[in-house]
Amino acid sequence: MATEIINSSNFKQKVLEASEPVLVDFFATWCGPCKMLAPTIDEISSEMAGKAQVYKLDIDQSPDIAQMYGVMSVPTLIAFKNGQPVKQTVGVQSKQALLSLLA
Repeated sequence: MATEIINSSNFKQKVLEASEPVLVDFFATWCGPCKMLAPTIDEISSEMAGKAQVYKLDIDQSPDIAQMYGVMSVPTLIAFKNGQPVKQTVGVQSKQALLSLLA
């Protein structure tokens, strides 16, 4: 199952107002490492269904959101709890490392 891509118009509702933890993958279509990470993100999205939300955000489509969170390189992954960013990592990470962001 492909991970849902969100944008500036639904970021607040999907991420900031979510009742469960949220992991956002800030990516770009031209980014090689982002493409390498995509299957892992999709796996986590499926496995965490009902426990956490996982979304992708294209920085070229939503530069305002990327700028708001200081995203300078992709992939950047930010975990949110209660609408606040709590953990962040940059670059391709192992599935375990990404799951630990949601822990």
